[in-house]
Amino acid sequence: MANFNDDSLIDGFAGYLRFERGYSENTVQAYISDLTKWFDFCARHAIDPFPPKHEFIAKFLKELAEQGKAKSSLQRYAATIRSWNRYLSLEGLVDEEQWLPSLPSKEQKLPQILSEGEVERLISSCRDGSILGDRDEAIFEIIYGCGLRASEVCLLTTGDIDWHANTIRVKGKGDKERVVPLLGSIKEKLKKYVDTVRPQLDKFGERWLFLTRTGRQLHREDLWRIIRRRGKAAGIPAIRLHPHVLRHSLATHMLRRGLDLRTLQELLGHASIATTERYTHLDLELRDIYDKCHPRA
Repeated sequence: MANFNDDSLIDGFAGYLRFERGYSENTVQAYISDLTKWFDFCARHAIDPFPPKHEFIAKFLKELAEQGKAKSSLQRYAATIRSWNRYLSLEGLVDEEQWLPSLPSKEQKLPQILSEGEVERLISSCRDGSILGDRDEAIFEIIYGCGLRASEVCLLTTGDIDWHANTIRVKGKGDKERVVPLLGSIKEKLKKYVDTVRPQLDKFGERWLFLTRTGRQLHREDLWRIIRRRGKAAGIPAIRLHPHVLRHSLATHMLRRGLDLRTLQELLGHASIATTERYTHLDLELRDIYDKCHPRA
């Protein structure tokens, strides 16, 4: 078997995930845990883990499936090994050309959403007269108003806003950019934040639009904590809150109000219309539940 220093490689892999891939600490730890299981599997079966080979990975995933792991878990294990192989290839330790299995298909889960009333309660919970409350209200307004992903919010800069054209430039997945309308109360709340709140937070001349209390760039983990804290104040269970919940909610609410799928696809920055169609399925499911449960339906 290959004689590599596992500990130093794992430390290097963790750094690669944090700093080059931009993964959160929770994701990094999950990947390291998955990788440890891969090493344990290889040790039990006397398999060389370097490089990961297709036939052994298939056996590894089959063994996990037989243990009752969900498809979503199998997806993550496979993604971990793909990332691990990519890191090894960058270090010159394996040949990436020999590569590697496709990911198992995911179970299709419908996204969770909030009602329009819950969205208003969440936004209202920010109105506590504080600087951070004004910042959080602007964040929620732009996520819900423009349908942004958590990562897109964190990557916004002050230069992305065109106040005259009433638009904001968004850096989406795969370095794809799109321009999103900035209208009504969304623009008003954002203008208030930029003019009066952000200058009080910006201690270092940062270009990022949304800043932490210490004046640094807001990250996804910060956004997670903000929405959980404000959701608690709004009386919304934590299990129903995550950084994308406002984006999912906007998509469903706009479909109910008659927006066509192609326009919604463009607004959300989906590469495939099939991704956007999930919200149609969600809306139909909610209407079925409404019909069955509402006493006057």
